[in-house]
Amino acid sequence: MDKILGIGNALTDVSVILKSDDILTELGLPKGGMVHIDDVLFKKIQQMIGQHHVTITPGGSIANSCRAMGHLGVPAGFVGKVGHDKIGQLYARSLTEVGVEDLLVVSPNLSSGVCTSFISQGGERTFADHMEASIDLKAEDLNPGIFNEYNYLFLEGYLVQNHELIEQGAKMAKEAGMKVAMDLASYNIILEDHEFCTYLVNKYVDIIFANENEAKALTGHEPYEAVRKLTQCCDIAIIKMGVKGSIIATKEELSEVHAQKANCIDSTGAGDCFAGGFLYGLVNGHNLKQCAEIGSIIAAEIVQVVGTELPQEKWIDIKHKIAEI
Repeated sequence: MDKILGIGNALTDVSVILKSDDILTELGLPKGGMVHIDDVLFKKIQQMIGQHHVTITPGGSIANSCRAMGHLGVPAGFVGKVGHDKIGQLYARSLTEVGVEDLLVVSPNLSSGVCTSFISQGGERTFADHMEASIDLKAEDLNPGIFNEYNYLFLEGYLVQNHELIEQGAKMAKEAGMKVAMDLASYNIILEDHEFCTYLVNKYVDIIFANENEAKALTGHEPYEAVRKLTQCCDIAIIKMGVKGSIIATKEELSEVHAQKANCIDSTGAGDCFAGGFLYGLVNGHNLKQCAEIGSIIAAEIVQVVGTELPQEKWIDIKHKIAEI
């Protein structure tokens, strides 16, 4: 089976369910978006959520995908950066205990990153990222020898904020003969760095994942036009549309897959786990429509819990459902 290497932000998620979006307005956070926050705002958020029930789980977009693949038996590894602290140790354990190779870089000076995920009524999430060590991952932290051990590289779109890092990773992958997959970042990050995002996708990316807002931010088009535009530069383009399902396209064909029915509590990690399921299907020889169906099965389970972790019995159920596809 092909092996998949992920590179992304190593963040621990603190999930907070909101009764109203007033707190987002007070904090100046764009609903549905992602912003990096400093120590001052991080401390303010900690104070404000003190009276809320919080759920703490390992996060990070690509790491979520890798953990999903690990549960399904895909050989995967993850590169990110954590602090020399308890959160970093727990984060490493969250990878290895599901079979993902721990390729984390440990910072001696910075603490591990934390993402506060505000969950609005209906499940939409807004991220406030206190990046710390995670954003300190540098191009020189990438070991060229690792790339020769894997077949696919899966890049996190949030890394476009470090041009040198993400391009170096993509370049190393191509030099090692790997296929490059990428899951686009939050729409506001794409809009802020549109020229570089477009350049990166056109030059390096073979498989691209995006939600509706991200696809529009990158291409300027609605989903059906956007997915066709993306296949002009990528072999496979996937647009995730939540309850409306997904669109999967190559230059030759286009397919649609319905979303699985689910009671959505928290959409955090749904797109990440969809991508993990899709890549699982790809390396196991499923056709593209089946790959998206596998992704939808996992996403439907993730949205019914707060955070990104499922009990082991749920993964057993997921495997049974996949076997029936």
